[in-house]
Amino acid sequence: MRSRYTIFLVFVVALVIIEKENNIISRVSDKLTPRQTPQTPLYPNDSISVFLTQNGSYSSLSELDPAFKHLKNRLENYALQFLHQVDNERSNPRKHILLMATTRTGSSFVGEFFNQQGSNMFYLFEPLWHVEKMVTFEARGANAVAASIVYRDILQQLFLCDLHVLEHFISPLPEHHITPSLFRRGSSTSLCEDPVCTPFVKKTFEKYHCKNRRCGPLNLTLAAESCLSKQHRAIKTVRVRQLESLRPLLEDSRLHMKIIQLVRDPRAILASRMVAFSSKYENWKKWAVNGEVPIEDEEVQKLKGNCENIRLSAEVGLSQPSWLKARYMLVRYEDIARYPMQKAAEMYRFTGIPFTRQVKEWILKNTQGSKESGGVYSTKKNSSEQFEKWRFRMPYQLAQVVQKVCGPAMELFGYKLIEDPMILTNRSISLLEEKVFHFTYL
Repeated sequence: MRSRYTIFLVFVVALVIIEKENNIISRVSDKLTPRQTPQTPLYPNDSISVFLTQNGSYSSLSELDPAFKHLKNRLENYALQFLHQVDNERSNPRKHILLMATTRTGSSFVGEFFNQQGSNMFYLFEPLWHVEKMVTFEARGANAVAASIVYRDILQQLFLCDLHVLEHFISPLPEHHITPSLFRRGSSTSLCEDPVCTPFVKKTFEKYHCKNRRCGPLNLTLAAESCLSKQHRAIKTVRVRQLESLRPLLEDSRLHMKIIQLVRDPRAILASRMVAFSSKYENWKKWAVNGEVPIEDEEVQKLKGNCENIRLSAEVGLSQPSWLKARYMLVRYEDIARYPMQKAAEMYRFTGIPFTRQVKEWILKNTQGSKESGGVYSTKKNSSEQFEKWRFRMPYQLAQVVQKVCGPAMELFGYKLIEDPMILTNRSISLLEEKVFHFTYL
């Protein structure tokens, strides 16, 4: 914005100079003879041919008046356009939305609320996946702090449309800023539309290709240009663990950040992960069979750490510190599943972005699927039935362990603890407290 005001100041100074020059020319033009000694023009190929007559001599300086007036009018028009653009940005500033979640919380589904917004939105799906794959971070200690800094800095660059920052982490390395390997490219409409969708290249394998059309490998330069052309930008990630680590982004004057933290019942998250990431949850499946869970096991403690990170982030957000005021919203997946249209409208109102007909149609179409629709990564679900399916496939013993290590987070988010195994499978008994999380609209 500061650079734009500088440009505007230049316009004003130019207008003043032109006005003065025009007055001087008007005063002296009559005193000069119509014929001057021929000279070689300083800019022989310049488009302002009014300086020369057919015989090569200078014309009367009074003939410069129309040229100066034309230039003055053009500069005035540019100045008015600039002021109009500034007024538009003040009334509807660019928004930068971060959907912050953990795996198996329904974040892919909720991310589509913004991906489907239309031509005004540039949406990225899990761009930090490449960073996590390339750089190994421990979940705790100094490495966790280092990870949060790396993730934060890359998010900052991505929100500023510097997509080339990902080239350091994509494998194999992109050539000439072109890659066929961007994770889940097809989950971002912006990366599969013109002009980012380049002609299809035969014999080039792209694992995460666009869903509805055939495109060539992703040109990150074209993607960055598309990002710059969009009015709003949104990123979905499950790799940011501490909300407070994002504070520099919220204090960056170039960004108008809005953070939506998505949470889900930890018991449901574990049940879903045991299906989606089956090979990584072999121990949990064994414990489900024999009924004994070693509470000090590393896997159990990792679950506890995840719950604590989520709880601590939510407590910071809900306390609304000055750097986060009107910039944070907490939403439960279960509430979205029950009332998708209402909750989507609340999220759009919070962000200050128009809730378009395109988004509403997508929600209607993708929340009324059959019980069998989609796979573990599908965004098309019968959402009102999906959110409680875990109750019928999780053994009571595992539910007790989750309640023991995630109790404080469950209490904060309004998930009821159960002490009777019969309640677990009794759908008529809700495990949700009707809870309202207050947030501020701008």
